[in-house]
Amino acid sequence: MSLFAKAEKANLDAAKPLAARMRPRNLDEFVGQQHFLGQGKLLRQLVEADRLGSVIFYGPPGTGKTTLARILAGETERKFEQLSAILHGVKDLREVLGRARDDLASGGKGTLLFIDEIHRFNKSQQDAMLADVEDGIVTLIGATTSNPFFAVNGALVSRSQVFQFEPLPIVEIRQLIQRALTDNERGFGQLDISIDEDALDYLANICDGDARKSLSILETAVIATGAGNSSDEPICINHEIMQKAVGQRAVQYDPTGDEHYDCASALIKSIRGSDPDAGLYWLARMLEGGEDIRFLCRRLIILASEDVGNADPHALPLAVACSQACEQIGLPECQLTLAQTVTYLACAFKSNAATVAIGAARADIQEERILPVPRHLRDSHYREAGKLGHGTGYQYSHAEPDGVASQDYLGVDREYYQPVDRGFEAELQTRLKSIREKLKSSNT
Repeated sequence: MSLFAKAEKANLDAAKPLAARMRPRNLDEFVGQQHFLGQGKLLRQLVEADRLGSVIFYGPPGTGKTTLARILAGETERKFEQLSAILHGVKDLREVLGRARDDLASGGKGTLLFIDEIHRFNKSQQDAMLADVEDGIVTLIGATTSNPFFAVNGALVSRSQVFQFEPLPIVEIRQLIQRALTDNERGFGQLDISIDEDALDYLANICDGDARKSLSILETAVIATGAGNSSDEPICINHEIMQKAVGQRAVQYDPTGDEHYDCASALIKSIRGSDPDAGLYWLARMLEGGEDIRFLCRRLIILASEDVGNADPHALPLAVACSQACEQIGLPECQLTLAQTVTYLACAFKSNAATVAIGAARADIQEERILPVPRHLRDSHYREAGKLGHGTGYQYSHAEPDGVASQDYLGVDREYYQPVDRGFEAELQTRLKSIREKLKSSNT
C-alpha cells in the first residue's frame, strides 16, 4: 500500500465513530454469544471444520450480527458481499449471485453473502436466492431483528441454521468499555481517562446489552468532557457526565413485532404466577414502548376469566371496568387504572377450572356422539309442543325449597366443572358437591 493510500485509510479510520473503530476483527476479539460461538459450540465447530452453510442471525440490534458475518468471511476465506434488504432489490441480488457464480466457475474463492434485515425482502425476492443457496453458489448469512420463523420464507429457513443472538450481559459490556478505554490504536488508550465505578455500572446497565450503544455513549461522554484526542489532561467521567451523554432514553419496543408478543406473554404469565411486581414491570415496559391500551385491556379481561375465574368473581367486573375507564380517560392517567387492575389480578386467588371445563366440554362435542336434548328440557313455548312430549315432566327449580330440582339435565353422567379449593371456588366446591348428589339421585 502506498504512503498516500495509507494516509487516506488513516484519515477515513479517524473519522469513524468509536463503535466502528472498535469492531472486532477476529473470533478471539468477538465478545458475546458464547451459547453458540464458544469453544465446542455449534457455530465454532462449523467454522473450524470449514463446513459453514447458510445461516440466519436473529436478535436485537448491537449484538454483533453484522460484525460476526464479516469475521466468518475472513475465517472461512470467502469473499464478503453485503446487501441491505432496505436499500437493495432483486437486480442487485442477481448481480451479486452472478459474480459469485463466475468466481466459482473460474476457480476463485467462494462468496459469503450477508443480507441485513433479510425479513424486509418480499417472498419473490427471497425465492430468487433459493437455487443458488441450495447449490452452494453462495453461503448466505441473513440478519434479522424479527423472528425468522414468521418473517422469513419457510423454504429459506429450512435451508439455513438459525442462531439467536442475545443482548450482551453486563460483564461483557464492561469488558468492551474497558477495551475501548485502553486500546491505543482504535480506542482512547492515548488519553488519560478514568471512569467512576458508578458511572461504569450505569453505562453497562443503561445500554440494554447493545454493544454499539454502549460505545457510542462512552464516546459522547468523552467528548462532553471537552478533551481532544491529543489532550494530555486527565479526563474523569463521573455519573453526572454519563447521564448527560445518555440523554433522553429511547425504549426499544416494536408494538407489532416479537417484543409485543414476548412482553404480553411475560405480563400474563407474571399475573398468572401471582407476582404483582413483575406484572407492573412488564406493564410499564409496554406503556413506555407505546403499546395499544385497548390490547392491554383485552388481555386483562381474558385473564380475569381464564386464570382467576370463580375463585374471585370480582376480577372480571374489575377488568371490564378497567377497559371502560381507560377508554374514557386515556393516557397518561389510565396507567393508574391499569396498575390497579394488574396488581388486583396478580394477588387474586387463581383458578382455571372454568377454562378447563369448557375445553373438556368442547372436546366431547368434537370427539363423542352428539347428545340429543332430553324431552323434558326441549322448548315447549308453541302450541303443538305437547303433542311431541316437549317439556313433559320438567320440574321448575324455583318450586323447590333449596332451588334445586332432582332431574337429569344432560342424559349422561358428565362432570366438567371441578372447582378448586381456593377463594370463592372453595365455597362453590362444597355447594356443587351437594347439588350433584341431588341431581344424581334423579337417575336412581
